[in-house]
Amino acid sequence: MPHTSNNLLIACCGLDCSQCEARLATINNDDTLREKVARQWAEWNHAPEIKTEDINCTGCRIAGCKTYYCSNLCKIRLCVHSRHYSTCVECPVHPSCPVLGEIVQNNPQVLDNLASLSQQS
Repeated sequence: MPHTSNNLLIACCGLDCSQCEARLATINNDDTLREKVARQWAEWNHAPEIKTEDINCTGCRIAGCKTYYCSNLCKIRLCVHSRHYSTCVECPVHPSCPVLGEIVQNNPQVLDNLASLSQQS
């Protein structure tokens, strides 16, 4: 896999794709990890239709495959793309956005990740 800039591994919402088990399973072709992720995501999202074969993703902002959830259902990614932004940090509402707040609640480091992107520009 080609080298990827670290800032591209920060998802639209600020999550760090370099730590995402779905991405790690994809780049390492690890079916055991895919199975674990599918089970967890199905449970966490009350979505039993998430299957092992659905766990393929190269990263939110990197060209290549995405999980069905990430490409079609993620409210944040859909919002960012509809506004022609790269990430939430470009949006004037981002620190107090209720949709982003759902991610921040469980992953407060996303705000630091987004802030680091704005410092790089």
